[in-house]
Amino acid sequence: MNSPTQRSLKHLREAGWTVCIVEKWIEAAQKRVDAFGFGDLLACKPPFVDKDEHINGPQIVLVQTTTMAHMAARKAKIYQNQQAAIWNKAGGKIILHGWAKRGPRGKRKLWQVKEEIL
Repeated sequence: MNSPTQRSLKHLREAGWTVCIVEKWIEAAQKRVDAFGFGDLLACKPPFVDKDEHINGPQIVLVQTTTMAHMAARKAKIYQNQQAAIWNKAGGKIILHGWAKRGPRGKRKLWQVKEEIL
């Protein structure tokens, strides 16, 4: 089974983002550390023109990825993080991905993502 980070990595790449993992494992402490205390993935996308011919500027985002059950806790953690506020003021966006298996009763359940821009 893939982790939420691996699912988000695949999801973003399929949507045209260039993505890298910025969360790291600290062996001595036996724990994971997120970029700026909240980012698992760093993603960017160049400017593009949408179907209505609106020009959309470049996008740079940090993505926190988790299960749907933990989204509220992760969101609260991000809103309390001063570095997240600085990231936003600098023009970066923060996206929260929550993953869960969903589907109709009696049918095969598939991984689905709930995405929130914070």
